[in-house]
Amino acid sequence: MVKFLLFCILLVLCWPLALAALVLYPFVWLVLLPFRVVGIAVGGVLELVKAIILLPARMLRAI
Repeated sequence: MVKFLLFCILLVLCWPLALAALVLYPFVWLVLLPFRVVGIAVGGVLELVKAIILLPARMLRAI
């Protein structure tokens, strides 16, 4: 809702910039999509390393 209100304010203040932002937003989203996928993969790898490092402590705690 906040983004929509900001867009409406931008539309009133500078409508060419608002229309350009509306047209360019899908292209920017497509360009940034690979970075999100890499971020998810790196997060998964870090969680795996954390689980491997903490495994001995969890095994000792379970005893």
